[in-house]
Amino acid sequence: MERITYYNEENNFTVARLQEKGKKGLTTIVGRMAGITPGESLKLSGEWVHNQKYGEQFQVEQYEIITPSTLNGLEKYLGSGMIKGIGPVMARRIVKTFRLQTLDIIENSPEKLSQVEGIGQKRIEMIKKAWDEHKEIKEIMIFLQGHGVSASHSARIFKQYGNEAINIVKENPYRLAADIRGIGFVTADRIARNLGIDPASVIRAEEGALFVLREFMNEGHVYYPYEPLVDKTVELLEVEREIVVRAIANLFEQRRVILEDLNSAEGPFIPNNKAVYLAPFYTVEKNLAKKLLILKHKKPFQPPTGLEAVLSRVEKKLQIRLAPMQKEAVLKAIQNRVLVITGGPGTGKTTIIRAILELSRTLGFRSLLTAPTGRAARRMKEAAGYEAVTIHRLLEYSPARGSFQRNADNPLDTDMVIVDEASMIDIILMYQLVNALPPRASFILVGDVNQLPPVGPGNVLNEIIASGKFEVVTLTDIFRQSRESRIVVNAHRINSGKFPLNETLPPGERSDFYFIVEDDPQLVVEKILKLCTHHIPRRFGLHGVSDIQVLTPMYRGITGVDNLNVQLQRVFNAGGYGIDRGSRTYKVRDKVMQLVNNYDKEVFNGDIGFITEIDEQQKLVRVDFEGRHVSYEFSELDELVTAYAISVHKAQGSEYPAVIMPVMIQHYMLLQRNLIYTGITRGKKLVILIGSKKALAIAIRNNKPQLRYTMLGERLNFEQ
Repeated sequence: MERITYYNEENNFTVARLQEKGKKGLTTIVGRMAGITPGESLKLSGEWVHNQKYGEQFQVEQYEIITPSTLNGLEKYLGSGMIKGIGPVMARRIVKTFRLQTLDIIENSPEKLSQVEGIGQKRIEMIKKAWDEHKEIKEIMIFLQGHGVSASHSARIFKQYGNEAINIVKENPYRLAADIRGIGFVTADRIARNLGIDPASVIRAEEGALFVLREFMNEGHVYYPYEPLVDKTVELLEVEREIVVRAIANLFEQRRVILEDLNSAEGPFIPNNKAVYLAPFYTVEKNLAKKLLILKHKKPFQPPTGLEAVLSRVEKKLQIRLAPMQKEAVLKAIQNRVLVITGGPGTGKTTIIRAILELSRTLGFRSLLTAPTGRAARRMKEAAGYEAVTIHRLLEYSPARGSFQRNADNPLDTDMVIVDEASMIDIILMYQLVNALPPRASFILVGDVNQLPPVGPGNVLNEIIASGKFEVVTLTDIFRQSRESRIVVNAHRINSGKFPLNETLPPGERSDFYFIVEDDPQLVVEKILKLCTHHIPRRFGLHGVSDIQVLTPMYRGITGVDNLNVQLQRVFNAGGYGIDRGSRTYKVRDKVMQLVNNYDKEVFNGDIGFITEIDEQQKLVRVDFEGRHVSYEFSELDELVTAYAISVHKAQGSEYPAVIMPVMIQHYMLLQRNLIYTGITRGKKLVILIGSKKALAIAIRNNKPQLRYTMLGERLNFEQ
């Protein structure tokens, strides 16, 4: 190794130049490499790649460090700056004094360094400390790679655990699946086998059961029944049932899972009829129910007499006239500690929020407006005219601490919290929000219960309503201006089980809703491409990428998210400069979406932006999220996907000028009324459904919600 030209301390990404044996000139190597130093010899494996800007490079996947064995190599090694206290001049003196024994002296007899001019006791201690740290990094990287861990994963593991990495991985390699993004259970299991852990060991069964349980939580469940959990874990691990049973018993003893009997006093006893919770989910569900009931029983505000007269003045100030049901909702927000306001599009929810905020301000109450996503918060701020922030920002989430700074010990300073798009909030986030309410505050939940349930675990808004414990205002009247919108009318028709209106309009007139009948999936794709590139931009003046959002129920298949993104990227960004990562291609100017909450970058699940730059030398992709420029290392690109087409679930909380949604028989498993309804209500100016009449009819008839295992509703009825 001759020199390092670039090094990123955060992820150990390195660009270096080395001299290959028997080859003239220097070779460029790139990859995640910790602890490498000029002067060392390296044994590398990987692949040759051609960088358009920098030419041929060697992409390192595995590396082995070989200590320098020549005087020149030793000088370069010690003088590279890796050891604090030794520069090029001092390195030359040390090597001149100790020759090929130099490294042995530093390692085993550092006190002899005092023989070198300019080295005193203080510098010896500094050199020894730096040498030990450098050696430890090398040992960790060598250990990890020796057990089948890639260089990139090794760098992440070292960053997470530091000098304890070897001990932690030896003790329980399955921790990697929970702690390190990009390492799933399968990878951790392979590492465990390399370390010699018995496939039939109880520790493997424990971690396997936890992994399966987490996967069920990712599907929206808060707990999972005992017997199906055992069966799924046995299937995954390919072990005897008794091992999994013992593992779950151990997890219960360790309080990592909680078991709760589901047998009722009235019914017959069923063996093993138990709910299995990850411990934090049990605590959250139990405490959320408790806190909501405590809040409900607190005395409401005591507003001055003549509240309706005050509300009339608010209407004049806002230049609005509330319908009777809207007026009831606004007054109940003052008269109840917990209130749910639910209704579909065009029923006046935003107007109600504006009136509640202004009324509470007039009465001297302090109110806060929040929503679960950045997009929903921005939309509410624009529509209501009041400041709105995400729940995470409201609760002052700290990425460094991994926790919310607003909680029961440090509650919000407010008299009222109004939450929009409440149907999107999962049980964990709802608990954190309720936990941060001060004793004096009231809690107003506004949302549309007919939309899809939250992406995360639970179905909180529906369960709160179904419990019958809290005041609920259900808005049913569609206002005149909204009745003129076919989007609104058809959303309500679909929600009530009726087919959407789609009669032919007189020549020259335009609708905001169309259903194009086409049964052939390939022709559906072709028509979507024409709609995006020609018909909608020409007829409606909307931009094919920034204004039109294609929504689809599934990821796979011809009309799924994955294929539609490939096709739309091809027509909109064929010539863009890009890179391949796995099965995905990322190009400059691509429309992309964030898949997970990243609090360090302040970008969140569902945020949409555009790639502005791809820097192959520094391995960075830069994305513009509505004016905020965020950098991603290549290793972080699994957080981003192209977003010309996205799933309906990912569109929750958002609105787009135009929505195109294929509805096909191939989507059979996901054809549900609330999915079609959610997709339609995402469009502001134009919605186009394209597909099969039969598929749309199946979806409209299917009003059976997908089962989610949760007990919040029962706890609201029985917890004291």
